[in-house]
Amino acid sequence: ESHLQQYLITAVRLTKVAGHTIRNALQSERQIQTKSSEVDLVTVTDKTVEDYLFHELRAIYPNHRFIGEESYNSLEKPVWSDEPTWIIDPVDGTTNFVHNFPYVAVSIGLTINRVPSVAVVYNVIQDILYTAVKGNGAWCNGVPMS
Repeated sequence: ESHLQQYLITAVRLTKVAGHTIRNALQSERQIQTKSSEVDLVTVTDKTVEDYLFHELRAIYPNHRFIGEESYNSLEKPVWSDEPTWIIDPVDGTTNFVHNFPYVAVSIGLTINRVPSVAVVYNVIQDILYTAVKGNGAWCNGVPMS
């Protein structure tokens, strides 16, 4: 389905830009806050990357819905519907990011009719890009995974 491929192309492009932001942030001091507990961390980079991804995706797909890890509020649960919904973890592995461990990713998924349809996970430090499209398999750096 061509629209799924277009969603993938968009997600990969935005993920690469977000990855650049994260790599740059690794070179500077990170401002760290806690969310629900001492081990549930959030950084300015988490918020910056999520804001960027939401802004760009909303500009392209204004009728889609969005769920983000950093904007999630337990008092206002996001509405998950059959509408196309982007689900984003802007810095997947925030603890690793805080401690400079090389396992940090930008993770973006798209559900349509509540079915996972597109996924992008980009390890920004190791420059490894995982992608998947419903009905088209999964790929690692452009090579089909078996």
